[in-house]
Amino acid sequence: MGEILKAYFVPHPPIIIPDIGKGEESKISSTIDAYHEVGKQVKDLSPDVIILTTPHGPAYSDYIHISPGPVLRGSFKNFGVSKIKFEFNSEIGLMKKITETAHSYGIEAGGEGADREALDHGALVPLYFISQYYTNFTLIRISIAGLPLEQLYTFGYCIQKAVSTYGKKVVLIGSGDLSHKLTRDGPYGFATEGPVFDNYLVETIKSADFNKLINTDSHLSYKAGECGLRSFVIIAGILNGLCVKSNVLSYEGPFGVGYMVAELTPGSRDLSRDLFSFIENKHKSDIEVIRKAEDPYVALARKSLEYYIKKGRILDVPDYLPAEMTNQKKGVFVTIKKHGQLRGCIGTISPVTNSIAEEIIQNAVSSGTRDPRFNPVKEFELKDLVYSVDVLEEPEPITSIDELDVKRYGVIVSSGYKRGLLLPNLESVDTPAQQVEIALSKAGITEGEKYYMERFEVIRHR
Repeated sequence: MGEILKAYFVPHPPIIIPDIGKGEESKISSTIDAYHEVGKQVKDLSPDVIILTTPHGPAYSDYIHISPGPVLRGSFKNFGVSKIKFEFNSEIGLMKKITETAHSYGIEAGGEGADREALDHGALVPLYFISQYYTNFTLIRISIAGLPLEQLYTFGYCIQKAVSTYGKKVVLIGSGDLSHKLTRDGPYGFATEGPVFDNYLVETIKSADFNKLINTDSHLSYKAGECGLRSFVIIAGILNGLCVKSNVLSYEGPFGVGYMVAELTPGSRDLSRDLFSFIENKHKSDIEVIRKAEDPYVALARKSLEYYIKKGRILDVPDYLPAEMTNQKKGVFVTIKKHGQLRGCIGTISPVTNSIAEEIIQNAVSSGTRDPRFNPVKEFELKDLVYSVDVLEEPEPITSIDELDVKRYGVIVSSGYKRGLLLPNLESVDTPAQQVEIALSKAGITEGEKYYMERFEVIRHR
């Protein structure tokens, strides 16, 4: 059986390295002292594997990158010190187990992407200190992703399950700074949310309150300009369901950036700390309610993509559909979301098939497999997907932006062969000006080009 020995949350300021700081590192002596304490503890623990999460590796919106190379290398050459370099063997077997487990829980993770072997400074800074005391370990470097915090926590739980069956001792390192906006003379300026966020996070870690951690206000964290939250949430998920004794070794922010070093010691099982089960059960319940409420339009979109993914061919139009779906021709957009985030959206402004039903079938498959913004949907994701179908009414030309209403009307902008569309009543689209700007960007119509507008209404099925 594998064992999680301990976890650490650490910052990654390159200035802390003497050859880079050139004396400035003396201003963060508490962080340095705490880092040396971490190094000594890791030596005493003597782990076989270190799993390190970082916000500065290859990061994607919906895909968690796990560095796949057999050897991971890096240096501080980007900070003017190429002589400090590191090389670590990867733990390939455990990486594969983590990826497989993540897929079984509907999370896309693996080694696709760039920078397959290069270690970023988010990894190099903690490894610099640890390597002064202990080097007899293999390394797994994991990047953050733009997934909801609950999904990152679930991914952490997947790591816990993979480790438990792997038979090696593991230490966890969550690399990340806190707010970058603590002082007016700092490199990123000041925001009132900066100190508020840091106080919130430090107190949250002191109490090892992971429920509070994954419910951190997104507006607060964004305004604070932090970088470590997602990295910490993954580590917290690895400790799901365990008693955790937490100790913040240091916190300071002399350069306008918050640096926290904390140790988290896992103990026995504690069902009251099993957040994963709560998250999973709530999600399953929500999906069940959504499935039961599907009308024929939404149900057809879902069944069309599921059939294509599983069978590899297009679904025939079922014979049980309402006549309105088989006798009418209209443009249709199919939108797919996963855990509240967009997973695909493709449609037709005007009908290109013989019926609304065929339009839904074709566009559901395209939305799930051909939206260039996303990887094609995998079969393990199907259980988590939520669909909506917009049936477009006939567009009508307009001459002024004043004729738009973002809740009621979608907009089509056209210039020559370039055409862009934005549906009505979308999250974060609050004004007609914003609506038109996004549509122009989608069409590739640049500033100064002449264009004309049309508006349209939709019947939305969700």
